[in-house]
Amino acid sequence: MADNSNENIEKNIPEKGPLNFIVGSLTSFLLFIFFYFLSNKIAIYFSVHKPSNSSEIVQNISSSINTLIIGLSFLLTFSFAFIGIGLFIVFIRSFIVKKS
Repeated sequence: MADNSNENIEKNIPEKGPLNFIVGSLTSFLLFIFFYFLSNKIAIYFSVHKPSNSSEIVQNISSSINTLIIGLSFLLTFSFAFIGIGLFIVFIRSFIVKKS
C-alpha cells in the first residue's frame, strides 16, 4: 500500500524546466551580490575596530572569532556564486540536451 502512495507522489511532482533554472540562477546571483557587499562591510568593520583588551588570551580569542566571522561570510558569498554558475550551466544545458 505504501508503494502506491510513493508512486503517486512521484508522478504529481512537476519536472523542472529552464524557467526554474534561470530564476534560481538569478536569485543566487542576487544573493551573491548582496552578501559580497555585506562581507566587505564586515571585513572593513573588523579591520577598523581592532580588539583592545589587556589580556593576551582574550585578544587572541577575539581575533580568532573575528577571522572566523569574516571567513564564514565570504564562504557564504562564494557558495551562492558557484550555485548561480551551476544553475546557469544547467539552464544552457537544458536547451542543448534532448530528452529521451
